[in-house]
Amino acid sequence: MGLTKKNPRRGSKKREPHVSKLYIDISPQQLPIIYRKEYNVHFVGLEKLHPFDARKWGHIFKYLKDALLVNDDTIIKPNEALQDDLLLVHTVRYLKSLKWSWRVAMIAEIPPLALVPNCMVQSSYLRPMRFQTGGSILAGKLAIERGWAINIGGGFHHCSRDRGGGFCPYADITLLIHFLFHHEKSRVKLAMIVDLDAHQGNGHERDFFNHKNVYIMDIYNSGIYPRDKRAKQGIRRSIPLAHLTEDAEYLHLVESNLEEALSEFHPDILVYNAGTDILRGDRLGLLSISPQGIIRRDELVFMKARERRIPIAMVTSGGYLKQTARIIADSILNLYDKGLISGLK
Repeated sequence: MGLTKKNPRRGSKKREPHVSKLYIDISPQQLPIIYRKEYNVHFVGLEKLHPFDARKWGHIFKYLKDALLVNDDTIIKPNEALQDDLLLVHTVRYLKSLKWSWRVAMIAEIPPLALVPNCMVQSSYLRPMRFQTGGSILAGKLAIERGWAINIGGGFHHCSRDRGGGFCPYADITLLIHFLFHHEKSRVKLAMIVDLDAHQGNGHERDFFNHKNVYIMDIYNSGIYPRDKRAKQGIRRSIPLAHLTEDAEYLHLVESNLEEALSEFHPDILVYNAGTDILRGDRLGLLSISPQGIIRRDELVFMKARERRIPIAMVTSGGYLKQTARIIADSILNLYDKGLISGLK
C-alpha cells in the first residue's frame, strides 16, 4: 500500500510526490507485532557507556519467539523511515544537524560518539532508530486495521520536530499520529497519547502544544529529566509522581486517570508509550514498580482501550535494566493470554 505526500522545496525543480513504503499490508494470519533485527544498536562497544540495553529489542523478540507467539516468518518487519517520511514532521535543519557526530552524541548521551565518523554513527545508531520509527508509524496503521499493534521498539518521546534528546533522535510518536491524520483522514481525527514512561514525554508535548485533536495523559516522575516546564503546558492530564512510588498507588493513578481521560475525550486511536523504566531499581526512573505491577499496568491500558473498541498502538520506550526485556515479553504474553490481543479485531 503506497502513500504519497507532496513535499515541495523552495527554489527547487518540481518533484514527483514522495511515495512512502512504510504502510505495508500484512496477512490475516499474522499478529501485528513489529520488529526486525536492524532495531538493535551497535557502535563498536560505545553503546555500553549508556545505561540503555542497546540489544533490548532483540531480547524481547527472542523471548516471544521462545514462547511460540511469533517467529522469523510471522513477525512484521517494517521498512526504514526515509528522509521524506521524516519531513512530514521534522524540519530540514534538524535532519541536517544529525550529519554532525557531535550533535548525535548529545542526543544519544554518549560523549565519545562525537569522535566517531558520521557514516558509522548513521549505520550503527541512526539507521536502527529509523527502522524503529518506521515500525511505530506502521503500528498506527495496523492498529486502525486490526484493533491493536505493538512495536517492540520506538517510543522516542523526548524528540520533537526540531530537537532530539534523551537517546531519542526521531519523533516517532508525533510521526505515527501525523501519518494517520494525513493518510487515514476518514478514520482518524482524534488521537490520545498515554505516556507511562517514568520520564515526562516532552517531545510529543511540544509538538502537540495547543493541538485540540490530540489529548496527552502523562504519568511521570517529576523529579527527574527532562523537567520541561514549557512542554508540560501541552499535557491535558498531568500526573507527577514522587521518587519510589510503589505498585498500589501507581496502579490506582493509572486506572482512575485513564478512566477519566477516556470519559472526557473519545479518541480514534490511543498511542501507548509503555516505558519500563518505572521498574524498581532503575536508576534513571527512580520509581519502585514491580514486574507484576508493569504487567498489570499494560493490561489495564489495553483493557480500557479494547472494551471501548479504541484501536491501540503500543511502543516500548525506556527501560534501563537487563530484566526489562523479559518483563516486556511477559507482559505481551499476558495480553495474549487474557485475550486482549489476538489475530482477530
